[in-house]
Amino acid sequence: MSDSNRPDPDELLIRAQAEENNKRRGRLKIFFGASAGVGKTYAMLESARMRKREGIDVVAGYVEPHGRKETEAQLVGLEALPFRYMDYRDIRLREFDLDAALQRRPQLILVDELAHTNAEGSRHAKRWQDVHELLQAGIDVYTTINAQHLESQNDIVAQITGERQRETIPDSVFESADEVELIDLPVEELLKRLSVGKIYRAQQAQLATERFFRKGNLTALREIALRRTAERVDAQMQAYQRDKSINDVWPAAERILVCIGSGDLSDKLVRTAKRMATGLRADWIVVHVEAHGDVRLTGAQREHIVQTLRLAEDLGAETAILSGADIVAELVNYARRRNISKIVIGKPAKPRWREMLSGSTVNRLIRESGVIDIYVIHGEHNNTEPRSAFDYLHAPERSHAMAYVWGACIVAVSTLIAEAFSLLIPATDLANLIMFYLLGVVLVAMRFGRGPSVMASIASVALFDFLFVPPQMTFAVEDTRYIVTFAIMLLAALLISNLTIRIRLQASAARERERRVRELYAMSRDVSSLRQVDELAESAIRHISEVFDGKAAVLLDNGGKQLRTATTQFPIDEREQGVAQWVYEHGEAAGNGTKTLASSSGLYLPLKAARGVIGVLGIRPDDSQRFRVPEQLHSLEAFVNQTALAIERAMLAKAAEDARVQIETEQLRNSLLSSVSHDLRTPLAAITGSASTLIDPNLVLADDTRRELTQSIYGEAERLNRLVNNLLDMTRLEAGLQGGRMIVQKEWGSVEEIIGSTLLRLEKQIGSREVKTHVPSDLPMVAFDAILVEQVLVNLLENALKYTPDDSPISVSAWSAKRGEMAGQDAHATVVVEVADYGPGLRPGDEPHVFEKFYRGAPHPNGKAKAPSGTGLGLAICKAIVLAHNGQIWAKNRIGGGVSFQFTLPIEGQPPVIEVDC
Repeated sequence: MSDSNRPDPDELLIRAQAEENNKRRGRLKIFFGASAGVGKTYAMLESARMRKREGIDVVAGYVEPHGRKETEAQLVGLEALPFRYMDYRDIRLREFDLDAALQRRPQLILVDELAHTNAEGSRHAKRWQDVHELLQAGIDVYTTINAQHLESQNDIVAQITGERQRETIPDSVFESADEVELIDLPVEELLKRLSVGKIYRAQQAQLATERFFRKGNLTALREIALRRTAERVDAQMQAYQRDKSINDVWPAAERILVCIGSGDLSDKLVRTAKRMATGLRADWIVVHVEAHGDVRLTGAQREHIVQTLRLAEDLGAETAILSGADIVAELVNYARRRNISKIVIGKPAKPRWREMLSGSTVNRLIRESGVIDIYVIHGEHNNTEPRSAFDYLHAPERSHAMAYVWGACIVAVSTLIAEAFSLLIPATDLANLIMFYLLGVVLVAMRFGRGPSVMASIASVALFDFLFVPPQMTFAVEDTRYIVTFAIMLLAALLISNLTIRIRLQASAARERERRVRELYAMSRDVSSLRQVDELAESAIRHISEVFDGKAAVLLDNGGKQLRTATTQFPIDEREQGVAQWVYEHGEAAGNGTKTLASSSGLYLPLKAARGVIGVLGIRPDDSQRFRVPEQLHSLEAFVNQTALAIERAMLAKAAEDARVQIETEQLRNSLLSSVSHDLRTPLAAITGSASTLIDPNLVLADDTRRELTQSIYGEAERLNRLVNNLLDMTRLEAGLQGGRMIVQKEWGSVEEIIGSTLLRLEKQIGSREVKTHVPSDLPMVAFDAILVEQVLVNLLENALKYTPDDSPISVSAWSAKRGEMAGQDAHATVVVEVADYGPGLRPGDEPHVFEKFYRGAPHPNGKAKAPSGTGLGLAICKAIVLAHNGQIWAKNRIGGGVSFQFTLPIEGQPPVIEVDC
């Protein structure tokens, strides 16, 4: 298989990825018509009924029959989802229920009127977005749309009908459809259906006839529908040719290719092709083949090529720049890939003798084009036929004078080597000496370019004749056969030098392309690791300025539809800011090198993302003419698109993080209000009730009753006091954080003493409950904040008293251990304190969460029937205090029943030596 017929690996990869995505995605079929009334909904229902008869699970998600009896009859027998009703400005609207469709999940669903705008408050603003979600869920969709609903046709339809369509869909939705079925109806028949009331009722039909359903309007809309369908079919045909690697041209539709050069005839070629395309109603493409000799074009010639390509774009053509050594092969291959039916090229104006020597591009193109028609346009000025490789030999050389000097030196060195070789081996054949000269010519061509290599070729032949061919030291030749040798030697030297230069230019162009791709990859890799928008902008302009030899800037939306300078390498004054603002508002490039605000010193391009324009990238190149070359501009656009995607990703990540923080804050606020409101209201209600009973002068209370009420007031007040203290403690602990760490006042002390003071503090709550303590006598001293650690023990003991039966014991223990032994880490001395109970224990899954703020696990079925509720702050306070001491805290169910809360206090440093007086 030749290189021209070999499939592009990148295209194969893209197609494979698309096919893989399509396997998971539902299929979309659009029933497409010129206007309302052509029968799209009827055809959709008819096709759906056929699918149902085939055993497919079909559901009508939303179908609008518009009161047409024929359409309503087609709905009979089809399962229909109930509508979703929404109230909007005192109007009850009927909408498609997306959630019901996703829950029902049929194989095929019918969703009429794809361009419909959903009611305010719906999940998606447009119905086509609902359809997109259905497709992503793997559900096939049938839908309908009219030609005037395509976004690209909006201005055209408004110009034709005088009415702008408010409900449109992006063209990408239409183009991504797996199947489009055109529902066409002649204009006369459509008007007849309208007149007999098959489209609208009588009053509506009269109004429609006067405003929209005029014969001229319908004819134009029908042409739009037919053309868009034909374009889609043509795209499918080209895709089929690519899939099957078919290189032959299938001229099913006219498509014109125009090849331009650097001469004055280029403008005429473009205008002629425009007239041909208009007459044939065909697409047309203008290309310039950038042969490797184009590096020697003058600045004026390059500028003329750029201006011609821009003229073609202004006239509606697609433009492209091709690159390759064989111009004809590039043109023919490109024409076959694009299914071109006609090629337009300029008539050659060079002398006939040059055509005989170098060959004619036009003649080769005619021979190799196959079924493609060739149109040769005559011109009166410079030749615009692309130059062949031989023509480059006659191109004006602008090499530096020193290059010719070095070329002459290399020829001289070749001569000395040949002379030495002939002296060492007198019987050497002269053909062997020619190789030394050819080697010298190759070296000159590789290093110094075309002009010096031509000079070296001629000098080599002359010196070889003068020094080595008998009679020596003269240019006379005894044997006339040497004249053929000289000619072949000169031609070989010229061809070798030309091929060497061509390879060098190809390598240079490949290096330049590779550098751009490498920089684009490097930028993608750098921005993928960044999260801040300004950092992304800084990285982007650094890469762009290096690749395109200039200074760059990024301006982003400040939230008020005005631009702020995120980062810049050149000063942006008020004038440049105005150009950037225009680009941001209109979404089009402007500035230097464009036709809009061209006096600007910089070129500004919009940063387009999925949600619209998010900013502007400006660049001020060192060479002001650089971006007049379309290839350079397209390369820059690739960097700009990559920058826009990276910045949008960062913006979306920040928005998601802000939303997450806001949600968590709201949840925290709701939890706090829910917990505190209930826990404050309950003791306050009990206190208020008991107090009101005590102060009622009409009630005579017994002493026992009065005592119970007083104790109730006291108990609820204590409960309220603990609640408020917990809230204040948590607030104080979080406020005491400094640099992520809480400041604690550590002093060396005994854990046994702190356990004793805690039990004494809780003596009333403990009452008759059995509390077992076990503290070894040799337990080392620990540095801790006694007040805070005592609060930890108080909270743990209160928790045990609260959630365990009144007759169950509680144990408090402490022992020394090595932290890190269990995890295989470096062991450090630490003291472990445990508060264990013999209650029902924690419910499965509660262990990791019991120390979270406001977390309250569900009551254990074996626990107290009515365990008092808490705020969920006590254990969170314990965790904050222990972590501030560089310790750890955890909870686990005991094997024999109950739960064990343990925390560690690390032994850091050496305890002080206590002197005892004897």
